[in-house]
Amino acid sequence: MADKAVATVSKPVMRGLLHNVIKRNLIVAIVLSTACGFSYKFFVGNVRKQKYAEFYRTYDAEKEFEEMRKKGLFQSC
Repeated sequence: MADKAVATVSKPVMRGLLHNVIKRNLIVAIVLSTACGFSYKFFVGNVRKQKYAEFYRTYDAEKEFEEMRKKGLFQSC
């Protein structure tokens, strides 16, 4: 009965361990950076692009110029 209670521990894999760990970490880093890049593009970049498009769609340069001129911001006008 005492023989069955003792378990043998398998040897750790040491050959190529650093190579396998680096390969796994590199794959995880590439996947996470790609996911972060796409999420930033969709949640920040596209929203910012839409806001700029909306601003320039309704922007009137002549009206802004007249408002600045009335406020006295230009010395020559």
